[in-house]
Amino acid sequence: MAMEYLIERIQKLKEKRRAVFLVHNYQIPEVQEIADFIGDSLGLSEEARKTRAEVIVFCGVHFMAETAAILNPEKTVILPDLEAGCPMANMISVSELVEFKSRYPGLPVVCYVNTTAAVKAESDIACTSANAVEILKSLPEAEAIFVPDQYLGHHAGKIAGKRIQAWNGYCPTHVLIQPEDIDKARREHPGAEVLVHPECTPAVTGRADQVLSTGGMVKRVRESSPSEFILGTEVGILYRLRKENPGKLFFPANEKAVCPNMKKINLEKIAWSLEEMKNVVKVDPGIRERAYRTIDRMLNLGI
Repeated sequence: MAMEYLIERIQKLKEKRRAVFLVHNYQIPEVQEIADFIGDSLGLSEEARKTRAEVIVFCGVHFMAETAAILNPEKTVILPDLEAGCPMANMISVSELVEFKSRYPGLPVVCYVNTTAAVKAESDIACTSANAVEILKSLPEAEAIFVPDQYLGHHAGKIAGKRIQAWNGYCPTHVLIQPEDIDKARREHPGAEVLVHPECTPAVTGRADQVLSTGGMVKRVRESSPSEFILGTEVGILYRLRKENPGKLFFPANEKAVCPNMKKINLEKIAWSLEEMKNVVKVDPGIRERAYRTIDRMLNLGI
C-alpha cells in the first residue's frame, strides 16, 4: 500500500511540475516502471533535447543530468540523488585533458558522454557507446584522442580504422566482468548468444558474439531469433530485457557487475526532489556553451 501511495504521489507531482522522467537502463526496477522514456545515454540525450516538459527528472548519474542541463538551459533538471556520480567521469579532469592534448597537437578530441561538462567543453565532439564507431569514422583525421574510456576508445578505433590515443580510464563495474565469466557462462548455457558492452576489457569483448551498447542489446534481443542470452554488462538491464521479452532467457555474465551509483535513486528520492524542487543540476553558462557545441556536433550527425 505504501508503494502504491508513493507512486500516486509521484504522478501527481509529475503533473503539477510538468515533469518528464528519463530513466537509464541500469536503474532499479521500481524506477524503471515509472519512466516516460527508458534507454541508454544516446537515447536519453535525444529525449532530453526534444522534450517539451518544464522539468526533467533524470534517473541516472550526474553526467547524464548535466548533459540534459546543457541541452536544455531553459528547463529545470533534477537528479534525485546528487551523490549518484560516475567513477569513470571522475578519472579525467580539465587540467589533465589539457595536458594530454598538448602531447598530440592537432588531433581532434572525442569525449565519451561519461565525462563532466567541463571536460566536454575542452573536447571537439562527444560520442556514446552506441555511436562511437560512427563518430570516429566521421572524422577526416586518421588519428584521434579519446577520453576517458580506454577500452571503448580502442574497440571503436579498431572497427573505425582510426589510430587512437586513449586516456587510461575505465568503468569499474564493467572491468569486474572477466573472460573466465564468459567461458563459464557459455559452458552453462551453450545455446546462448553472448552480448557484451564495449566498456569491457578486450579479453571479454573478444569472446562476445556481439559487442553492443545497452540500447543495442535491447534491439538485438527484440529482433533476433535466439531465445537465450548472456549479458556482459551492468545487471540492471536484465529487468527490462526480461519484462519486454517474456519468452526468452537472460543470464548475467557476472552477477557482481553492479554499479552502486546507478542504484542510489529510488521512489522516495524522486518524490522528495519533486516536492521540494531540490537537487537541481546546473552548468556554468561559459562551460555550457562550449559543451553544448561538443554534444550538438554528435547529435546533428544523427548516428
